[in-house]
Amino acid sequence: MAAQLFNRIGQLGLGVALVGGVVNSALYNVDGGHRAVIFDRFAGVKNLVVGEGTHFFVPWVQRPIVFDIRSRPRNVPTVTGSKDLQNVNITLRILFRPVPDQLPKIYTILGIDYDERVLPSITAEVLKAVVAQFDAGELITQREIVSQKVNESLTERAAQFGLILDDISITHLTFGKEFTQAVELKQVAQQEAEKARFLVEKAEQQKKAAIISAEGDAQAAVLLAKSFGSAGEGLVELRRIEAAEDIAYQLSKSRNITYLPQGQNVLLNLPTQN
Repeated sequence: MAAQLFNRIGQLGLGVALVGGVVNSALYNVDGGHRAVIFDRFAGVKNLVVGEGTHFFVPWVQRPIVFDIRSRPRNVPTVTGSKDLQNVNITLRILFRPVPDQLPKIYTILGIDYDERVLPSITAEVLKAVVAQFDAGELITQREIVSQKVNESLTERAAQFGLILDDISITHLTFGKEFTQAVELKQVAQQEAEKARFLVEKAEQQKKAAIISAEGDAQAAVLLAKSFGSAGEGLVELRRIEAAEDIAYQLSKSRNITYLPQGQNVLLNLPTQN
């Protein structure tokens, strides 16, 4: 009796285990920020997008393919040419995600690695078309306009493949070795030209200053000649007295002891004309 009971319990346990295994194999989870597409061996890829949560599928007959629909970054480097035929190395940083409703189409046409198949090709295509509209100098001075044109064109092109581009930014922009050397030589030439112009302006200013000083000396000489002619020895005597007063003032402020020759006062005993 007891043996039959244990036998029945063992059979029941085995049945429960088998049923549990079958049920577990028919379940799959779709995590947050993901969507699933069902591939059926008889009907192909179903035009149905499965949302988040736990779902059933038919083992062996059906297979779920889970996609990440969150924004992901990707750097795409490209070498292209400018309007003036300069080589341009440019890198775009793209935040992309698939359109959830178009996941069956994306999987059917492009596969699970859709970003690897689409983004490099359409990025190179758009960059070549946009960069060719600007010369090397404009790519630097009009970078915002270039970025805007790339954003508009690339967003429109990606939408044709079921992709949404949340952000596009130019992270790297350099030119070929020849252009870089030409820019450096141009900067050196400009610096030399500025230095030469400064020296010329300095010489001109010194020349003008010398002319003004000479003109001032000439005018002073004319005025002195006129003063001598009109005032005679009175002007000389006035200048002699002013000079003596200035020297006496300077000596009075000095802490040093100054000895003067006997019988002479500074500048007061200058010979005068009779």
